[in-house]
Amino acid sequence: MPDYSEFVPNVHFEQIPIKDLVSNQDYQRNLSLGHINRAAKNFDLYQINPVKVSRRDGVNYVFNGQHTIEIVALVSGSRETPVWCMIYDDLSYTAEANIFANQQKFVKPLQPYEVFNANVEAGNDTQLIIKSLVESYGLTIGNKKGPGIICAVSTLENIYTNYGMQTLNRTLRLIIGAWEGDLHSFSANILNAVAKLVSIFGDGLNDDIFKEKLGAVSVKQLTRVAKERKSGCMGFAETMIIEYNGKKKSRANRLSMGRLYSKGYTGYIGEEDGEDDSLQDESESEYPVIE
Repeated sequence: MPDYSEFVPNVHFEQIPIKDLVSNQDYQRNLSLGHINRAAKNFDLYQINPVKVSRRDGVNYVFNGQHTIEIVALVSGSRETPVWCMIYDDLSYTAEANIFANQQKFVKPLQPYEVFNANVEAGNDTQLIIKSLVESYGLTIGNKKGPGIICAVSTLENIYTNYGMQTLNRTLRLIIGAWEGDLHSFSANILNAVAKLVSIFGDGLNDDIFKEKLGAVSVKQLTRVAKERKSGCMGFAETMIIEYNGKKKSRANRLSMGRLYSKGYTGYIGEEDGEDDSLQDESESEYPVIE
């Protein structure tokens, strides 16, 4: 029988109480309390991975899983709670540090579309609703840019989660009405900017005027002007307001630029603009989205 031992780590598994685990080695990153609290609020037993432990001089040193043990301790309310540990008995301190530094080096992270698609397959309501809404306009959600395909997946989820279904619906309707499905019109920056205007101005934003005024400006021109004004979706939002208002001096049907930055406005601004356009941006060199 062939010897495969060189491909199988020499480890064993034990359940060890959290109080008996040490995770304060100098090579480790600082604990993120924000991450711990968020994960605790969304605790899922099936998402817990075994904690990697180096048993050295009788001490259980955690070199992968320090946040995991803190999340379990917070949720359970006790450091007596045991967690499954993958025990290495033959590692030195420097070997631990080397593994910690390089453990993610060849791990391929999931793309937003892959996570979205898995949620659809799992039957999760948010993603199913977003998918159904997008498809109702004859569009699809994908990971490769093309006609009728929206790649800014995380942006769709953010708008739905933070602004609501009606805002996402109106955002898509306005973009389609203005630019008639131009594949460059579904970038994260444009989606975020339109959602921002819809959320801030509500009924004060006239859909017909938006479609008429913004539809007269190509996405390429809009992007160029927005980039000159300000980075990210705020540059797009400002440019859209300027085009929407046009040259009319009357206050009727005008949008106030100041309301974009009103201290009283508590609507969701969004994550880093264009953060979910990594796949999309690779093919958008002609129409750059400002990070």
